[in-house]
Amino acid sequence: MRVAVVGSGPSGCYTAQSLVQQDPDVLVDVLDRLPCPYGLVRYGVAPDHEKIKSLQNNLRTVLEHERVRFLGGIEIGPGGVPAARLRELYHAVVYCVGAATDRHLGIPGEDLPGSWSATEFVSWYSAHPDSTADGFVVGARSAVVIGVGNVAVDVTRMLARGVTELSPTDMPHPALTALAASHVTDVHMVGRRGPSQARFTTKELRELGSLPDTEVVVDAAELALDPAYLDPSPLSAPQRRNVEVLRGWAAAESRPTSRRISLRFFLRPVELLADGGRVGAVRFERTVPDGRGGVRGTGEFEEIEAQLVLRSVGYRGMPVEGLPFDAESGTVPNVDGRVVHGCSAVPGEYVAGWIKRGPTGVIGTNRPDAKETVTSLLEDAPTLVHKDLPEDPLDALRAAGAEPVEWEGWCAIERAEAELGASLGRGVVKLPDWQSLMNAVHGSAS
Repeated sequence: MRVAVVGSGPSGCYTAQSLVQQDPDVLVDVLDRLPCPYGLVRYGVAPDHEKIKSLQNNLRTVLEHERVRFLGGIEIGPGGVPAARLRELYHAVVYCVGAATDRHLGIPGEDLPGSWSATEFVSWYSAHPDSTADGFVVGARSAVVIGVGNVAVDVTRMLARGVTELSPTDMPHPALTALAASHVTDVHMVGRRGPSQARFTTKELRELGSLPDTEVVVDAAELALDPAYLDPSPLSAPQRRNVEVLRGWAAAESRPTSRRISLRFFLRPVELLADGGRVGAVRFERTVPDGRGGVRGTGEFEEIEAQLVLRSVGYRGMPVEGLPFDAESGTVPNVDGRVVHGCSAVPGEYVAGWIKRGPTGVIGTNRPDAKETVTSLLEDAPTLVHKDLPEDPLDALRAAGAEPVEWEGWCAIERAEAELGASLGRGVVKLPDWQSLMNAVHGSAS
């Protein structure tokens, strides 16, 4: 049986791994739009999180399996290989395409220069080849990060990190140079609800307190608006740990530092205010708990100066060609991973990861999620294998206009990134754009 897995991030790799572990005869092609594998582990995990980034080694083992083949640089859908054609070339197709876009605030001024999604900022400092944005920190003294999840903590930390700590990472050199020249001294991370409802993990939160020459400021009176802050006993253990960390910072004495991170709660953004044609401040409405797990506005407003605003309010899935799509949840309707068209599941089309369940969980959540999908696929296998296929789908993909980057091409990119880092006196440094990536690939063929 031949299976195509679309997407080489954690959900795609775990799907491939589960397939080859459970079926000794299956052949898996892992297709990706990018010439580089690993998805958000390469392009979403912060460069200073070396332990999490080392997960690439585990995913690498999957992609180097004798019955797994990595085919990068293959677009599925408009402008690439039609989804219907892909379905003809394989007994089954599993879509592991994640959640490609970010949610918007939907408030006036959101599109002002200087206002960005956190996704754009992360793509820039992670060297995503689609990233065209630049100049994030130019002219900025104060930044506002809207959101209190782990991505918000990541971008806050990147803004406060010094070049000494970032230089050993694989951050692309243009981003490192720009952050080294940054004059941002104040970063405000703001949530519309209370500390007990924040989505960051305690480990990520504590990292903010360990940054050199940086003070973390928390207002005890603001925290006290949360009933669960005053009495954390009903909270889960992770939430209680978050509350304890915040309580410690609220009680700490102020100290002179070069940078300050302010954690703010119960503030809802209502407008981004312009100054000289670009963002100059964010107007917030004070909120209070509504007694039902949400918040309500109080009619009291506050403005926080900001020449840089990063919104980090969640990811969102995008429609996939040929598949049904639930716009409300941003997912493909499915039952245990089987794609549901109308009222019935169609054998041969499957989903795993965020496009299946929504942008929730941590990297490890994708492993049982993928296993559930693979279980469904293998239950359908006796029906699926009756379909006649071309001898090797790779030939048909090339005939359809695709130019696959195979594993050797990816290894050439890795070598080029190591050489670039050495030339800069650093470790491995990511190639920052499509041209340099493809130059590396084609250099390997010459």
